[in-house]
Amino acid sequence: MAKAKKQTARGRKQDRARVAGGQKYEVGYEAKKTGRSASAVKKAVKKVGSSRKKVERKLRRKGTPSGR
Repeated sequence: MAKAKKQTARGRKQDRARVAGGQKYEVGYEAKKTGRSASAVKKAVKKVGSSRKKVERKLRRKGTPSGR
């Protein structure tokens, strides 16, 4: 029999670093977390990619009056 592979936290950590724009629960989570709409989150993912840091930065920037 084949030996079971030991699970590491690496896979989970990499998964948490991304926002799956096609997953309703992920989009909803980001929308609630940032106070933005789900469509704004989807647009941000499309614009900057799936990196959670970049998406959150983009969503924060949209709300500021200076446009930064």
